[in-house]
Amino acid sequence: MEAPPLFRLSSRPAFRASSSCLVWSRSNAAVVVTSIRQLSSSFRDGDFFPGSSKRRARGPVMAAKKEAEGEKQNEGKYKHTLNLPKTGFSMRANSAVREPEIQKLWEENQVMKRVAEKNGAGTFILHDGPPYANGSLHMGHALNKILKDIINRYKLLQDYKVRFVPGWDCHGLPIELKVLQSMDEDARKELTPIKLRKKAAKFARDTVVSQMKSFKRYGVWAEWDKPYLTLAPEYEAAQIEVFGQMALQGYIYRGRKPVHWSPSSRTALAEAELEYPEGHTSRSIYAILKMVQSPPDSSPLLTEFFPNLFLGIWTTTPWTIPANAAVAVNSQLTYAIVEVQPCENESTSRESKLKVGNVLKDESRKLFVVVALELVPTLQSKWGVKLEVKKTFPGSALEKCGYLHPIDGRECPVVIGGDYITTESGTGLVHTAPGHGQEDYITGLKYSLPIISPVDDLGKFTEEAGEFNGLDVLSDGNVAVVKFLDEKLSLVLEESYRHKYPYDWRTKKPTIFRATEQWFASVEGFRQLALDAINEVSWIPQQAQNRITAMTSSRSDWCISRQRTWGVPIPVFYHVTSREPLLNEETISHVKSVISTKGADAWWYMSTEDLLPQKYKHLASEYERGTDTMDVWFDSGSSWAAVLGQTEDLTFPADLYLEGTDQHRGWFQSSLLTSVATRGRAPYSSVVTHGFVLDEKGMKMSKSVGNVVDPENVISGGKSQKDEPGYGADVLRLWVSSVDYTGDVLIGQQILRQMSDIYRKLRGTLRYLLSNLHDWKPEHAVSYEELPKIDKFALYQLENIVNSVKESYETYQFYKIFQIVQRFVIVDLSNFYFDIAKDRLYVGGTEGFTRRSCQTVLAAHLLKLTRILAPILPHLAEDAWQNLPFEYSLSDGSAAKFVFQSKWPNPDDQWLSLPSQDINFWRKILELRSEVNRVLETARAGKLIGSSLEALVHLHADDPATSSKLQELCEAKNDADALTRIFITSQVEILPSPAGSAAVPFEGELAGEDGSKIWVGVSRAVGSKCERCWNYSSKVGSFADHPTLCKRCYDIIEGPLPVVVVADAR
Repeated sequence: MEAPPLFRLSSRPAFRASSSCLVWSRSNAAVVVTSIRQLSSSFRDGDFFPGSSKRRARGPVMAAKKEAEGEKQNEGKYKHTLNLPKTGFSMRANSAVREPEIQKLWEENQVMKRVAEKNGAGTFILHDGPPYANGSLHMGHALNKILKDIINRYKLLQDYKVRFVPGWDCHGLPIELKVLQSMDEDARKELTPIKLRKKAAKFARDTVVSQMKSFKRYGVWAEWDKPYLTLAPEYEAAQIEVFGQMALQGYIYRGRKPVHWSPSSRTALAEAELEYPEGHTSRSIYAILKMVQSPPDSSPLLTEFFPNLFLGIWTTTPWTIPANAAVAVNSQLTYAIVEVQPCENESTSRESKLKVGNVLKDESRKLFVVVALELVPTLQSKWGVKLEVKKTFPGSALEKCGYLHPIDGRECPVVIGGDYITTESGTGLVHTAPGHGQEDYITGLKYSLPIISPVDDLGKFTEEAGEFNGLDVLSDGNVAVVKFLDEKLSLVLEESYRHKYPYDWRTKKPTIFRATEQWFASVEGFRQLALDAINEVSWIPQQAQNRITAMTSSRSDWCISRQRTWGVPIPVFYHVTSREPLLNEETISHVKSVISTKGADAWWYMSTEDLLPQKYKHLASEYERGTDTMDVWFDSGSSWAAVLGQTEDLTFPADLYLEGTDQHRGWFQSSLLTSVATRGRAPYSSVVTHGFVLDEKGMKMSKSVGNVVDPENVISGGKSQKDEPGYGADVLRLWVSSVDYTGDVLIGQQILRQMSDIYRKLRGTLRYLLSNLHDWKPEHAVSYEELPKIDKFALYQLENIVNSVKESYETYQFYKIFQIVQRFVIVDLSNFYFDIAKDRLYVGGTEGFTRRSCQTVLAAHLLKLTRILAPILPHLAEDAWQNLPFEYSLSDGSAAKFVFQSKWPNPDDQWLSLPSQDINFWRKILELRSEVNRVLETARAGKLIGSSLEALVHLHADDPATSSKLQELCEAKNDADALTRIFITSQVEILPSPAGSAAVPFEGELAGEDGSKIWVGVSRAVGSKCERCWNYSSKVGSFADHPTLCKRCYDIIEGPLPVVVVADAR
């Protein structure tokens, strides 16, 4: 395996000493039994024999079971000559006890640290995206951390120096709100900023401890003793450093512009802090604004329609009408002046959900409205009127026209907007309020429009809004504006409009766009650098690159200031009179040095004089510190600066970032922007993204719906162990490996039961291997050249599996590993190799060649399978490794006491050198075996046979070459390659032609793709049944001293007998 002769092993005692054992003495052929019943638990059907079928022959095994259970038999004198499986590796995982024991073993021996330090293939850094320190973990956390752990453990086996520093995001509004909610009203009144910060810090640290415990229970390896926390002074100082570098390069500025504002949180929000739930309904209105002026050079165009000419607009935010500064049109669209005329079937044309404005009810007045020509039919139907086109013209002709503001009566201009003005909805004219919309703001800059935003922090109108002062813009303020417009005959129609609308992701309440003084990072200043950096990164899945490219291309400047207490302060001072900010290299450097030793709390408890550098201390009375804190995405987006590059082996950039797909607009992007702005490149070489976790029906999990699957319950069990049994961490990890995480993934009790069944098959496979190697030593290994053909084919299959699994680990396609290993264990091992190996393992002599050759192959499977499973199922792999009946030695001669010390299996090209014709022949044998099994089952159903050992199989191949090869297997020099062992029948014969139906009552046929055919027939085996192996043979009765044995068993009995040691069962 690692080096000739197949293994690099040194023997060690198979088990701990036990007071119970069985000893046979050939001198008197007597059996001394101390405690035979202790064997019974080891011989449960299916425990040692995964995939066994009751239709197959298991004579010696069944006989041993009966004796182990204490049953008396008349013909049981050869039971002690069987080499029965023995191991202390229990079929029952007992994960509630065993997994914590294994984790404690790892921790006490510092396995991860020692393995990483000893590895020599270079470093591998997967930089952890910090989960929010706010509450219990959910299944998304489990998916994320287990995926990371699978990768890290694989890299450890690949000889990399893996460093995985876990992190937590500890600042921000959710934690602040949790603290406030835990206090009564009187306590809140006495709460100072520094007291709030101390309480928030304690809450965050307590949560970190709780979440860390859960992550450890998942089996996640990390440097738990030194995580990074965004509230740590050294982290905060690193963040200030990033901010300072960006500021000194001109990428940080202060300005008044519209931002997402959360009235419920009373702070500005970044795009990543928003969510867009389905089902939001807004009050949308169609309104008209009275025109008062035509462009100087186009007076004939509109003059004839005055004074009854209006601009038609549509908005879903009527509360922004007080802030209106212009109406924007698209210069490329064609517009029309339409005359509004009554419609005969008005009452039936309007939908009941529409509220018609008073202006349409006054049919006596002439009304001309400007709208986009393309929308005339739609508006005519919706408004329930006839719209007669009087004149058309391009949008550019409307520039510099004037209209009266519908509330305060001031004159406002018509301006040319961008391509955001379309005919998909509305009227083709856009109400423009630069203080309440990003596109409006950009248009406003072009025309120097006033930025009006008469809304306060609570989302209520200010005195600037006149009669609407004090009203909540999203509720009664909205209603009041609509009512006012209707009273002034400006409202055409009001209707409900369902659309996606931004909500505060923390409070789950709607936000508004509002112009305020904020600090911004100028993405425009380094956008192209960021786009270039994206192209240098490997994105998995590939479409992730398109997503982050689109988001980075279209994002506006990043609002990084927040009006909250719990966070890292923006290190700026304001002149008390002019309000001019003081922010330069000296001030930033001094604040950073203070925070690095005292923490960010110092910003709140130290005096302004102490916070200012020496150069400015004499001006302390003229300045005051700012109260804004940084966006938490700036916190986490600076993690690369706080963690990577801090030591020699924590290299920058990280090899890998891995988070959920929502982080394209969150952590992936904030990290990219801060790193590109200060380092000129992305902080990661590769990025892997995963989807969300849904329930078994594909629905989002919700406590109110009752479909939440808690990872803690999956591991330990829920309130009802019947409905929610505990499966252990490895079953949860197996589920993670089974899903294609690049999309959304499903989990539920049915899926977990399936995972548990598959886990049991894998555990049973390892137990089979361990139990049949109880007496094996390295010196027993058979060289590859001497192995039987079937054993060479088994090693060829194994090596292919290892290579395929490695390729899937390298490409992070763990679901392929799940599929590959599952099929290999069930189809290639359990249903084939393990099934046919039992005869030579149990019945073959202890030192028999075919038994030792089989054990050589089983040892190879055990050592390689355990290691390729270890990243996904570390507890199972370690449990098996601790029960190895021999010691595995590394190339330097040291013993691998833990599975992760053993390294990834070395490739063996010799095993893959099997000639293609031999490979194809063995594949045909597998197909033939399936057909033989089908005919045997038919014969059993027809009462011709019971066990398959009662059968004689007849074969005829019409292809001479195939017939010759089958004959070779019938006459194989070693028992392992014999067709009787492959089919698990007593006899096989090759016929020159198909036998008649009378002689062979049951038959079948295998047709090859090349047109060749192999006829299969089954009849009763000839001869008598061997008492020891249960095969039928004409040689039974030929040996006077052992008249009930066949020749094979007679030869074995005359050789040395096995000595059995019973291990403690776990």
